[in-house]
Amino acid sequence: MSDFTLRPFDWRDVPGISAIYKHYVENSVATFDLADPGQTYIAEKFGHMVEAGHPVVIAEGNDGKLLGYSYASEYRTRPAYRFTLEDSVYLAPDAIGRGIGTALLTEIIAQSKARGFKQMLGVITADSAASIKLHERLGFRHIGLHQGLGYKFDRWLDIVHMQLGL
Repeated sequence: MSDFTLRPFDWRDVPGISAIYKHYVENSVATFDLADPGQTYIAEKFGHMVEAGHPVVIAEGNDGKLLGYSYASEYRTRPAYRFTLEDSVYLAPDAIGRGIGTALLTEIIAQSKARGFKQMLGVITADSAASIKLHERLGFRHIGLHQGLGYKFDRWLDIVHMQLGL
């Protein structure tokens, strides 16, 4: 039996999502944000995704603690891209290695298919080996490497693009 459940986003999740995201902003290259955007930004971002009909999934521990989240948001704003999504998965540091990331991304893929989306992209910092492996395990294929696209922590970072047909 699993020690977590997956459920839809709820507004009460904003503080937990913000805390997890802040950790990645300050300690990793998983995101290219350089400063914590804060809860107001997170609430607006997630509100827009929910309003647009994009999937947002929360992993919650049996104790009620938010362990991670995943979403699929618009890849680009131009209308021709309306069937293409970009995924994101973030886990609380103490939730890594428990299968939660796999469960979250699997659910996001299923919900995206069910909502009629046709393509999903993973835009991943090349240093994020675990994220790349997760995407590979779920059927994403490498479609490109962009060198030196981001600059964080005093170094240039490459981006891997991965794609899954839904």
